[in-house]
Amino acid sequence: MTNREKIEAAKEKFGILLEEQLARVEKMKNEADFVDYSKLDKIIIGVTGGDGIGPAITREAERVLEYLLKDEIASGKVEIRDIPGLTIEHRVECMQAVPDDVMDELKKCHVILKGPTTTPRKGDPWPNIESANVAMRKELDLFANVRPVKVPEQGIDWVFYRENTEGAYAVGSKGAVVDEDLSVDFTVVTSQGTERVIRAAFDFAAKNGRTRVTAVTKANIIKATDGKFLDIFYRVAKEYPEITADDWYIDIMTAKLVDEKRRRDFQVVVLPNLYGDIITDEAAEFQGGVGTAGSSNIGKRYAMFEAIHGSAPRMVAEGRDKYADPCSMMRASVLLLRHIGFKDKADKFEKALDICTQTERKIYTTGRDTGATGEEVTNYIMETIEKL
Repeated sequence: MTNREKIEAAKEKFGILLEEQLARVEKMKNEADFVDYSKLDKIIIGVTGGDGIGPAITREAERVLEYLLKDEIASGKVEIRDIPGLTIEHRVECMQAVPDDVMDELKKCHVILKGPTTTPRKGDPWPNIESANVAMRKELDLFANVRPVKVPEQGIDWVFYRENTEGAYAVGSKGAVVDEDLSVDFTVVTSQGTERVIRAAFDFAAKNGRTRVTAVTKANIIKATDGKFLDIFYRVAKEYPEITADDWYIDIMTAKLVDEKRRRDFQVVVLPNLYGDIITDEAAEFQGGVGTAGSSNIGKRYAMFEAIHGSAPRMVAEGRDKYADPCSMMRASVLLLRHIGFKDKADKFEKALDICTQTERKIYTTGRDTGATGEEVTNYIMETIEKL
């Protein structure tokens, strides 16, 4: 193949990619605005336990939600709806990442609390089906991955808004291998996709008493895509004059997070997909690693809240699931409460978690019978909430 033929083949592939992305832009132009939960007659919270230790720890988080929302549930303002079927067994039976019957029920809810799910890998006894998380993000258009990181004794209280559907990951499997010497990948940024995640970050800050939102890019070098992200950031920022807006480049931001003086200044951070993946893993190390916090995936119509860690099937096989730590699901529940407008209840829940897991720590799980059960930890947390 001549160089000209190679170039024409790559151009054809790039043209198909552009057609797909332009079609996606048109779809986003017609999407509805963010749900205003305060205007809903009833907020439906779907709870699906997943598999492995998921049902055990999700059940404990649900207990606390029922306790905190008991008045709203009694009045009919809130409904907590259990949705079974997201187990690996049912998913394999249907050969679907999220079975149709489960997805239909999830779509009847406004927000979802989701337990960990097993994603088969090579050597597992299960067939190779797609991650339930990936499938839910695609089907429900959950475009913002939100991760909080909090270490009070170090003055760290960060919330990261990572764009979840674009950037360097959007078409990661659709790059062009021109020949054995040249390969090209693509970064995708749209005005619609960028604005919605930036607006979500500012809305969160405004509703939760945050006074600073920071954008992270490499706009001085990657001018077209990161430049667009930064331009839209400052345009949206003008609508929130009470909030300070600033920006940092990704390389120096990774350094400033380990700067003991400067890192205390950051509050809400919004950033493209790849940078968000890197920064949130670095940030999580300050509080003990990626398995120590809850995570949320936000869309305009739906939102899903989950633990970051996996389903730990070995614990179930060894009969230790009742000793699994439910606090990651509870951190996710804090995010859920904030998202639907129950800030005071979320603050009280989070304060109790901080006391029980960091300050007092009277009882704690070890994953074995040497520690407390998830039920005992939950009782301790609920007793602490009652005292606040």
